Amino acid sequence: MRSRHLALFLPLAMAVPVLASCTENTDTASGDERSIRVVSDADSCEVSATEAPAGTLTFDVSNEDSQVTEFYLLAEDGLRIVGEVENIGQGINDRLTLNVPAGKYITACKPGMKGDGLRADFTVTASDEEVEVAADEKQMIDTANTNYLAYVQDQTDQLLAKTTEFVNLFKSGKDDEARALYADARVHWERIEPVAESFGNLDPLMDLREADVAEGDEWTGWHRIEKDLWPADAKGYEPMTQKQRVHYADDLLKNTKKLDKQVDGDLSFTVDGIANGATGLLEEVASGKVTGEEEAWSHTDLWDFQANVDGARVAFEGVKGLLETKDPELAVTLTKRFDELQKLLDTHKSGDGFVYYEELTEPQVQKLADAVNALSEPLSKLTGALLSRS
Repeated sequence: MRSRHLALFLPLAMAVPVLASCTENTDTASGDERSIRVVSDADSCEVSATEAPAGTLTFDVSNEDSQVTEFYLLAEDGLRIVGEVENIGQGINDRLTLNVPAGKYITACKPGMKGDGLRADFTVTASDEEVEVAADEKQMIDTANTNYLAYVQDQTDQLLAKTTEFVNLFKSGKDDEARALYADARVHWERIEPVAESFGNLDPLMDLREADVAEGDEWTGWHRIEKDLWPADAKGYEPMTQKQRVHYADDLLKNTKKLDKQVDGDLSFTVDGIANGATGLLEEVASGKVTGEEEAWSHTDLWDFQANVDGARVAFEGVKGLLETKDPELAVTLTKRFDELQKLLDTHKSGDGFVYYEELTEPQVQKLADAVNALSEPLSKLTGALLSRS
């Protein structure tokens, strides 16, 4: 669960972060009031402006600390994530582009990717860029949003059905059957992870890796159960008691039901949210799946890898028609790069699934990483192209 994601819809998230610290603000250097520079270090989050005009905004984020950092744009209540970039290492620059309507917001950096971050108020003022789009463009946007919502709702429905089956097997001690279903159930989560991440604390409750658990927090979710089902690689691990199995299984199912309920609510997607979600899914592959860190015990990373690619491609194809009117060359490049990555993934299929990640050689892993990078670079331009004036 490490990615860039955007709040794809309007409802408020559920988490209630505590205000940690104020963000320092410096003057904009570029002279472009829609381009905001963010510099993060251990003790400060310097944002080059405290306000900007509504419309397409770009936050250029750099990290000057040894800890990996994140940057957020939050809604005024400090709960809903409007946009985010994660996994920004020392000396690395990253960029978040999104369409922001007039209103009150909060900027936040999170050194170490833990805690509530260094926060400050941010205002977006009304501007001439908030104009009606052409009728044909609006139709393409509406269609993309409607289709993506249907896709997300279908995936959460399947996730709930398979998670219910999975936790019942786990609680009943039918470990072989639970292991067989684990990867197949999780693909529905991985295809829509940016959406799930937008609902506050549901993502860490359901999908946090052990290495990312903050001291004092309870580790719950898929990977907590994964470790119990595949204990061979976990040296000194003490298996769960039956009571613990019931606790963690019921907790996972409870949060899956919450996600399904949220998705079946009154959601309103945005075209930049869909595009940033596609970008985030590829970054999820690069930061976890291609490294083999996501599924540390089951080694089912390639199932997750494929699911992230599936989700990214569905998101891209949903906005492809609009992209072809704005940047046809980028549309051709992205189609080609998705095809190339899928062709490479197909070489690692085995039966209805894939080989386990530990079976891959270093050259094979490197080829996958190269294909992901080749797609990620043009995909990072998708949001900006979609938000550009024709």
